[in-house]
Amino acid sequence: MTPPAVTGPPVAARVAEHLLALVGDRDTAAVTCAVDWAGPLDLALSEERAVQAACGLMHVHGRATGEPVPLAVDYASTTAGVLAAQGVTAALLARARGAGIRAVRTSVAHGALMSVAQYLAAATAGAPNSSGDRGRTAGAGGSVADRAVPRAPLGGAGNCATSPHHLVSLDGIPIELEALDAEPWIGFWRRLGAPPDAVRNGWRGFQTRFGTAANPLPQALAEAIHRTPLTELHAAATASGASLLPVREHPAPPTDVPPWTLTPLPGNAGTPPPAASHPTPPLAGLRVVESTRRVQGPLAGHVLRLLGGEVIRVEPPGGDPMRGIPPMAEGCSARFAALNAGKTVVECDITTAAGRAEVRDLVRDADVFLHNWAPGKAARLRLDADDLCRVRPALVYAWASGWGDTLGPRPPLGTDYLVQAHSGLAAALRPADEPPAPSLMTLTDVLGGLVCAQAVLAALLERARTGQGRRADSSLYSASLLVPRGERRVRWGPYDRPLATGDGHLWLGPEARAHPERVARALGAGPATDPAARARTLPGAELLPVLTRCGVTATPVCTDLTALAHDPRLAPALGTGAYVFPRAPWEFA
Repeated sequence: MTPPAVTGPPVAARVAEHLLALVGDRDTAAVTCAVDWAGPLDLALSEERAVQAACGLMHVHGRATGEPVPLAVDYASTTAGVLAAQGVTAALLARARGAGIRAVRTSVAHGALMSVAQYLAAATAGAPNSSGDRGRTAGAGGSVADRAVPRAPLGGAGNCATSPHHLVSLDGIPIELEALDAEPWIGFWRRLGAPPDAVRNGWRGFQTRFGTAANPLPQALAEAIHRTPLTELHAAATASGASLLPVREHPAPPTDVPPWTLTPLPGNAGTPPPAASHPTPPLAGLRVVESTRRVQGPLAGHVLRLLGGEVIRVEPPGGDPMRGIPPMAEGCSARFAALNAGKTVVECDITTAAGRAEVRDLVRDADVFLHNWAPGKAARLRLDADDLCRVRPALVYAWASGWGDTLGPRPPLGTDYLVQAHSGLAAALRPADEPPAPSLMTLTDVLGGLVCAQAVLAALLERARTGQGRRADSSLYSASLLVPRGERRVRWGPYDRPLATGDGHLWLGPEARAHPERVARALGAGPATDPAARARTLPGAELLPVLTRCGVTATPVCTDLTALAHDPRLAPALGTGAYVFPRAPWEFA
């Protein structure tokens, strides 16, 4: 195989090349791929942190502490690398079906905007719907709801902890707790003797933190953790049905696994005929059936739809409960719609024989079946790969799990923050002078969804070459390992954090760290003056040209996602309806 031709920022290019090497298609070199920093955005972006600043990642990651904070890893570049691999693989698939695509383009800014899509939708819910579409799709949805980050009441047991995302045991070990329902949450804290009012006050923010990126945990709960040794915390979690893991102190992952695995399915239906003679977009004419929830699975289906696939979403009778979580946009949760708009919905109860028969009927005419069910559920329902390939021999069967096989047959809950904690990503995200802790931005959910979609594309391409179906397995854990990090945590200097100004924040480019005297000169700070204190007295718009004249690049830090929606420089990458959403992140030629 000739190596793929991917040009662009080093991290994005390396990630794309790594994934395309795993695809291993003989014609990979026939498609070129260019990754830009800014893409169609009319912004001067030339490095990872500038993209994080401009596109809202610093803002969302920093919500838990109340100010914008950079991710200490090249997360936006990593997502761009996955987008690039998706674009090339989709182009190869389209070429195998008769199209003449030869080039793909995407950007790090596109990766960043995809990463904040659900937060952007929530912030902009209620914008006029330019499409006028009232059809029954998964994302059709009504009123502007409260978008405020939930906060525990002040005073007494409800008083919020100073660092709501840092929980440390009596023996000094940071931990991450997960409970998806109120019963294990209550049971866990009861075993620790936590005050009942603090347990009640803490639950709402805890259960919504996936959508808000904030978790104002009452101080009394943090104190209950801090007076309990890790062994007793584990015992309380096990007894209550919650999951609890220590947060690794080192960035390096404990176990290395590939991003995905593809396994041939029994039987051979022969090479399937092209569903479209010249498919534009690349997946036109292909059908995906998904049964997914939360972020990872729905995002995978969303990506396949953006590439042109028809996506049929299986939901329980009455619809997915996530549809009703505010803020609302035309009768549907904006966060839910951000990942599910444009999908056709079929409601059926898969716990019944009739419901499972309906799923099999849908799969009979499908190219892909995608789910992110808990381990063992597919086998119990008799909807596993071996079951469905009897119905559709050339099927691509995709499972987006939390852990894969990494932690055995009975792993902890496979959710974003637990995976960050165990994989070492939580340690890599923050500098060495801070405790390791997961970001409350759904980093592995987004990467996991993107990697699952890439695994499906690789499987579809193999099917196009061989005529044989494939099982595609990926996980949040496997996706988390794509983010480059060293053996040790990074150390930050004074200009590795945004510079606070009189009316916001500026991210200073690499010149500030290499030549801090330039910053002092721009700020008019003398030997006895703190440049940071001086900056807080000046508006950002006044500082920008002065910094530029002194040889320091600076990027205003987005601290309000609604500002992205109204910035004409971002308009080419964003669509507007009942909420604002990122457009498809690829250009094909």
